[in-house]
Amino acid sequence: HVQLVESGGGSVQAGGSLRLSCAASGYTYNRNCMAWFRQAPGKEREGVARIATGSGNTYYADSVKGRYTISQDSARNTVYLQMNNLQPEDTATYYCAEGLGGLCTDVLGDFPYWGQGTQVTASS
Repeated sequence: HVQLVESGGGSVQAGGSLRLSCAASGYTYNRNCMAWFRQAPGKEREGVARIATGSGNTYYADSVKGRYTISQDSARNTVYLQMNNLQPEDTATYYCAEGLGGLCTDVLGDFPYWGQGTQVTASS
């Protein structure tokens, strides 16, 4: 049984930084991708960043390029999202997700496992 637990959310002033963590428990033999999504009130869930767990290749939404960095610690089964220069438009609930097999995409349906979410708020 796979469980993803996020931590590290909080409230910051615009321009501040936060680091999110996602600890994965349970074994999935064909885990290939870990990703962060976010959802603001009244908006659809959108992909923010993802990492191909085998190659280490990373992918980012245009809105966060240069500000966010996704990384992994395979020994700890943990994925991180470093968020710098946070802006009010980054305010959302952030979710960690695990994808299996195939390509490392930002399609929600490719991720069968999800965390419970952690709130990130950036105020001006």
